[in-house]
Amino acid sequence: MIAKLGGPLGSPSLAATTAQFRNRLPTQFRRALPIYIVAVCLILFIFNLNLFHSSVRAPLGRPSVSAQNAPKVRSEFPKKIWQTWKVNPLQFEERDLNTARTWLEKNPDYRYEVLTDGNDLRYVEYHFGPDGFNRPDIVNFYREVKAAIVKADLLRYLIMYAEGGLYADIDVEALKPLSKFIPERYDEKDIDMVIGVEIDEPDWKDHPILGPKSRSFCQWTFMCKPQLPVMMRLVEKIMSWLNGVAKEQGVSLADVDLDFDQIISGTGPSAFTEAIMTEMELHKESPNTKITWDLFHDLDESKVVSRVLVLTVEAFAAGQGHSHSGNHDSRAALVKHHYHASNWPSRHPRYSHPAYGEVERCNWEDECRKAEEEKTKKEQEEAEKRKKEEAEAAEAERKKKEEDEKQKKEEAEETAAKQKPQDLAAQAGKGDDGKKQKKSGWFS
Repeated sequence: MIAKLGGPLGSPSLAATTAQFRNRLPTQFRRALPIYIVAVCLILFIFNLNLFHSSVRAPLGRPSVSAQNAPKVRSEFPKKIWQTWKVNPLQFEERDLNTARTWLEKNPDYRYEVLTDGNDLRYVEYHFGPDGFNRPDIVNFYREVKAAIVKADLLRYLIMYAEGGLYADIDVEALKPLSKFIPERYDEKDIDMVIGVEIDEPDWKDHPILGPKSRSFCQWTFMCKPQLPVMMRLVEKIMSWLNGVAKEQGVSLADVDLDFDQIISGTGPSAFTEAIMTEMELHKESPNTKITWDLFHDLDESKVVSRVLVLTVEAFAAGQGHSHSGNHDSRAALVKHHYHASNWPSRHPRYSHPAYGEVERCNWEDECRKAEEEKTKKEQEEAEKRKKEEAEAAEAERKKKEEDEKQKKEEAEETAAKQKPQDLAAQAGKGDDGKKQKKSGWFS
């Protein structure tokens, strides 16, 4: 077929046309033609360089895949209010319903959600499972823990890490809108957390039990931007601590037995405060500055430390009767805590804990605390005395019982010893009577 068409140019007519065109062009132009073509391509490449780049990079405004996977702190706080409770809002008692409504009434542009005992695990599985943060250790830990107060503390930290916003206990009433939580002199972009002082009683810092609790931030209400490292570090520390307690007690996570002091220190305000203070120290602006409670003692106005806005004690913890917390009518008061949700006194034997009387009855008053400690010491001494007397009485009773049993045994043995010769004689007499009867029978 090629031979028939007249060579590689296709047909004889096409070859002739090409030859005519070639003869019309100057020889020098034909020789320089490849150079001209290369030059034109180069010019087009230079002037359209951005077009080439746009074809291989991501669209403007979208981060790369690696940036999407990396935690990123938002510039603003999510407009979301979180609470947790046993049941959903449709089943709230009137008391809880009225308190919850204050958040919606004062913040109509915010989303509101309540996680319950029925859907909390699904939430944790969704956000921390394979399609979320991929932390199966957190999911398994949360699933295994059964202590309600531990799960309540843990859940608020997990929520704040996953989505951020504002968290408030179910018994916390909103007094002012969330727009008032950050004073106007601050830029929201420069703040990652909003917390308030709860207990400011540093004179108690050396108390063996109440020392760590005498200086703490409030965790029944706080604001947080999502995916802050401090929240994840706090969760991981709780997991490590409780696994250690379970190992020490030789039980599973579900069977761990915790007292009031362990809850406060391990998952509650003390743990929360320690995590935040550590984070402040880690990210302090000046290497020569030491982050201590002195920065927050007798705080007259809010301050930002390491991107954490710390509010005065009146903000979240007014009306406590200690720590110069003032009252709920003050301008600084933002919420009112009604203290009915946890129901600690009836659910946990705080009366047997040395901190109970001091905190519940004395409310951090030193003279009362000393009197209570003396009273507690006296009660403990009397209890020990009664216990010793009861043990001595039980021991005396046991010895008396042993003596009685020993005496009865000896009397029984003595009686048996006296009875034995009589029994043998009687048996021998019976034997002689039998022989006599036989002998009599032989001669009859």
